[in-house]
Amino acid sequence: MTSTTRVPAVAITGLYGTVVKTFSTKMFGKVPESLGVLWNNPAVLKLSMTLGQKSSRWHACDEDLKSYAHMAAASLIGCSWCLDLGYFQAHNEGLDLTKAREIPRWRESDVFTPLERDVLEYAEAMSQTPPTVTDALSARLLDQLGAPALVELTSWVALANLYARTNAALGIESEGFAASCGLPPLAQQRDVASQA
Repeated sequence: MTSTTRVPAVAITGLYGTVVKTFSTKMFGKVPESLGVLWNNPAVLKLSMTLGQKSSRWHACDEDLKSYAHMAAASLIGCSWCLDLGYFQAHNEGLDLTKAREIPRWRESDVFTPLERDVLEYAEAMSQTPPTVTDALSARLLDQLGAPALVELTSWVALANLYARTNAALGIESEGFAASCGLPPLAQQRDVASQA
């Protein structure tokens, strides 16, 4: 991690700790430092991991769309850990890396289809406080995806918000997953304030 977290990491110990470390190494190639922060409350970490495992079994909505939506929510919230992981996973799962790296600046990019743009807009609208999802956007997505996929996408973005907001609040930042694969850096959001 590039900075100090707001809650200090602790050693991951015990039988469940061994399971967590084994699972993490298999998934990420290492035990993320951030798990030591979450290990301060193993029950919370366990719930988070269980939600991630169970939601990975949902298949009503296209995986690419869900990945893009997760990264859009993380970008809006400012979770560099989630963006780094999302880009790393896009590489490992064979997703379109050009599109994945353009998520932070999707509004200015020309690589996304109209459906993908609607999904990205929906993810951002859901991630606002309060949410700014419109009837028109929901209707377009319902028409294009169908009810099961839209419900899944909505829950997926809600979970992305849980993870991204938790990490951002705790000061958990990128751990260099994407860089370890030699991936080019993610595109940067245009700084609207400096453009004015």
